[in-house]
Amino acid sequence: MELSPEMHKGIEACLACYTRCEETMSYCLQQGGAYADSKLMRAMMDCAEMTRMCAQMSMRMSEMTPEMCAMTARACEMCAEACMSMPGDDMLKKCAEACRTCAASCRAMAQAMTKAMA
Repeated sequence: MELSPEMHKGIEACLACYTRCEETMSYCLQQGGAYADSKLMRAMMDCAEMTRMCAQMSMRMSEMTPEMCAMTARACEMCAEACMSMPGDDMLKKCAEACRTCAASCRAMAQAMTKAMA
C-alpha cells in the first residue's frame, strides 16, 4: 500500500513539529527561569516523542496509526497551549504554530489511514 498525499503531509508535519519541539526545549533550558518550567518542558517532551513515533508508525503503515494520530494531535494541542503561556516569545510562538499545524495534519492523516484500511 502506497502512502497517500495526506499521509506524506502528516508525516512531514510530525517531523517538523518534532524538530521544533527539540529546538525549543534546548532554547528554554538555555534561558532558564520560567522557561524551564516543568509543565512547559513536559509538554514539549511529550509532543516531541509523540510526533516522532507517529511519523514512524505512519511510514510503516501500522494498523495503530489512526489512534496514534489522535493521541499525537492531543499532545500537540497541549504543547501549543503550554507554549502560549509565554506569548511574547517568538521561539515559543513558532513551536505553538508547528504544534497546531501538526495537530490538524494528524487528524487528516487519521481519516486517510482509516479509509485506506477499510
